[in-house]
Amino acid sequence: MVLLYSTLKGAGYNATPTGTISLQHDKISPDIFGEMYLTAISAGKPEEPVPVRVRLIRREVDDSYFIAESPLLSVDGRIVTISNSDYLHLQIRLKILNRGAEGAYSLAVRFRAPAKGEPRFMIPGIFYKHNRPAGCIGRYPAFSLNPEGASDPYISNYWAFRSDRSSEPVVFAWQDDYHFALATPASFAKGMSGLFFSADGETIEIGLNYPYSEEPLKYSPCSGTDITPEHTFFHLKRNEEFSVTFDFAIGKRDLHFYAPFLRFLYERERKDMTTHPWVSADVARFLLSEGLYRWHYDDEEGTLWETAAFDRYFGKKDGYFDRLCMHVSWLSGVPTAMALLWQGRLSKNDNYIRAAIRVLDKIASGIAPAGTFYPCWVSGRGWACGWDPTENQIQARTVAEATFFLLRAIRLECKYGQTHPNWVEALKKSLEFAVRIQREDGSFGSYYDIFKGEVTDWDGAGGLLWIAPLIGAYVFFGDVRYRQAALKAGAYYARFIEDEFIYGAPEDAHLTPTSEDGYNALISYLLLGEIARDERWIHLARKAADWLLTFRFCYNLLLPQNTILSTYDFHTMGGDVSSPLNQHLHFYGLVCHPELMRLGKHLEDNYYIERAREHLEFCHQFIARGDGDFGARVGMVPEQFYYTEWRQPAGHVMPLSHAWCAGLILYADLWEKETLGESTLRLEEKTHPMLADIITPKPLTPTPAEEIPPSERDTIYDL
Repeated sequence: MVLLYSTLKGAGYNATPTGTISLQHDKISPDIFGEMYLTAISAGKPEEPVPVRVRLIRREVDDSYFIAESPLLSVDGRIVTISNSDYLHLQIRLKILNRGAEGAYSLAVRFRAPAKGEPRFMIPGIFYKHNRPAGCIGRYPAFSLNPEGASDPYISNYWAFRSDRSSEPVVFAWQDDYHFALATPASFAKGMSGLFFSADGETIEIGLNYPYSEEPLKYSPCSGTDITPEHTFFHLKRNEEFSVTFDFAIGKRDLHFYAPFLRFLYERERKDMTTHPWVSADVARFLLSEGLYRWHYDDEEGTLWETAAFDRYFGKKDGYFDRLCMHVSWLSGVPTAMALLWQGRLSKNDNYIRAAIRVLDKIASGIAPAGTFYPCWVSGRGWACGWDPTENQIQARTVAEATFFLLRAIRLECKYGQTHPNWVEALKKSLEFAVRIQREDGSFGSYYDIFKGEVTDWDGAGGLLWIAPLIGAYVFFGDVRYRQAALKAGAYYARFIEDEFIYGAPEDAHLTPTSEDGYNALISYLLLGEIARDERWIHLARKAADWLLTFRFCYNLLLPQNTILSTYDFHTMGGDVSSPLNQHLHFYGLVCHPELMRLGKHLEDNYYIERAREHLEFCHQFIARGDGDFGARVGMVPEQFYYTEWRQPAGHVMPLSHAWCAGLILYADLWEKETLGESTLRLEEKTHPMLADIITPKPLTPTPAEEIPPSERDTIYDL
């Protein structure tokens, strides 16, 4: 065997006697660190995979080429080196030719390396680390080296997914020495691609499937109880050929490697990707505030009900109210009411002002025996618990977010010369609760007993968002205890960010890694960095932003024809996958829209500003422009967009208006109007002044922690 070096010194490719390609890179290791191989499958004999053996590698000018053959398919390959600095990055093109009989086939690309230590994986939007902590009660794909005997069929040591489950079709893996990745477009000439990984204690593998497979079972609840593995094939005539292209990268172990690699793919492909906002920010604010007031607000109970049906149906209050429940935050409550109040003040609309104040008064009156807010109000029951694993529990994030946005509502009213002593009293009670239950190491826990006020579950990062109202309240009230509690919590929850596995934020995804965990981390650590003037918190905010952006779509899917999403030309670019448990796109990333924009300015890095703007533009789709628009009523906004098979088929939209969706779009548009002076939405591809300059990343320089001067407090603590 002869080792062939690429034109960039140090990277070598070697054809082995078994027909695989071994890889080596001087800057990574003097030893061969793994091998790549190809396998073909005929639909007629799916149980008999056939190796496509590499028999020749040659170098021509700047690139390397190889030939691989099998009785089913032959492959001509081209290897281009993108980078070989601290890690090896290759782009590989395969030209696939059917030299045999006409038929249905599939092709698998695999990279295999020795297993060292505990393996971990990431497929953006669907899989993180092992994907499920031990105490998680959800049932969705999870990894275990020893799945034998597990009562849950969703626990396995290997997984294959269709690429459209991922916000960027990439599979990452880590062992003790290396990280590696394979990436490919979601679609190719013959269908949809797929992603794969496995580990068995001796080897660790990642792979690509052309076309996709889903195994050991498919995660598609819309199929009912049918979780049968799915294998798809492309059809080739004799001598027919087509090509696929993919990226491969490997380097010394770095858990944050996914960030620069995903950014490279995004920057390379973004020129071909567009968003599709339907309406301007001014029009959206008019529609959304009117929709909240008309379809969600209940004056009789002083609530913003969480959902309103697109259609009237019998037995509901006034015809459109659907779920007669109002969480104090998250799915409705304080953030939504604050946004409606803000719009009411700016537009001088007394109806909006009165409705919002009535809702906030109600929430301020709902302090549970524990000392913080009740989680939700239910019509006919009154104050109640939320969607928690056991009865009589309060989930930390829900009440922390209510506390944070109530502080923002108080500050908003101060600007207009209005005071609400009952809001301030409720805010202080909730803050004192947080200080009281905080553990010595800084943890706030994730669940509390609603009567005793004791922590019932310490697992996860559900309490991370307490940092934000505490550090904000320190600025507002000047109580140093709040600052100390926030700093102590910042030190504790940093472990989740450094481990690249943040989980436990939303009530409906118990101890699950979700996009919402990243939002909470960004908000909290950016505020810590701004107010404590310590760059280590900004560094963690940046890492949190990178992690949350793994849930954000970097491309536009081809959605099934004749579905509502394809009919309305829905663009997935900029949308956020909710979580591995909940495979739908949602709008909740707007809760940290100001923070992601400000992070970009802090770092002098336009990347974060662009990603924030793309999400805002994504969220300006499916705002009903009039009665009957996509079957909704004017100002209604649905929450769940099904981009892949999950609880509904791909292309479907949930026919319910959600209060929090309207509230967060309103909030982000109002923030831009007040802070930037105009919207960054690109309805006609105009460049906003904030984005005019080409900005490159600037390295962070740590500075000593210090209290922010009182004269700067009002400008740095942004609404």
